[in-house]
Amino acid sequence: MSLALERALEAMLFAATQPVTVEQLVRHLEVAGMAADAGAVRDGLARLGESWAGRGIELVERGGRWHLQTAADLAVLLRPVHEEPRKLTRAATETLAVIAYHEPVSRAEIEAIRGVQTAKGTLDVLIEADWVRIAGRREVPGRPVLYATTPGFLAHFGLSSRRDLPGIEDLRAAGLLEPVDVALEEALGVRSGEVQDEGGRPAPWSHD
Repeated sequence: MSLALERALEAMLFAATQPVTVEQLVRHLEVAGMAADAGAVRDGLARLGESWAGRGIELVERGGRWHLQTAADLAVLLRPVHEEPRKLTRAATETLAVIAYHEPVSRAEIEAIRGVQTAKGTLDVLIEADWVRIAGRREVPGRPVLYATTPGFLAHFGLSSRRDLPGIEDLRAAGLLEPVDVALEEALGVRSGEVQDEGGRPAPWSHD
């Protein structure tokens, strides 16, 4: 049964157009008449991961979802034409950091942490990149929209889960936080004081 299960999992993962969860794989197996519980599926995925290790294609898990991908060190072979890397503005980078470290958060909470207003276009860019999603509304007066990261964010940045996000010291050691420019560092912790617009001018609180 284990070999048959591994073959079935391999076939489903190969055919999947999106990363899939263990629960989705269990349901697909049930529909196909190959009942297997979540524990058996996880064991099968672990064995598949070991068998694919070191090959041109590898099995990875990101945020509880599994998919096959090209081995990281061979990705360059699939890019014969140079691709311009996606560049985020400083505002988008800070906004993404706040969402990643504090999700789910509302736009007003993002502004309180950053200390400046956040343009709707900044959030739109992150949503279009499939790094940020709308995660419902907070049950308070006004019911502001909440934002959170996506499995695409984890996959793009090579994270298995948000627990893998670097800490302040890691960011500083990697040269991502400059001693004279602590905007990103401040974005990872709540700041007190008046909210400003992105030009540095005092601005009123906005509501989602």
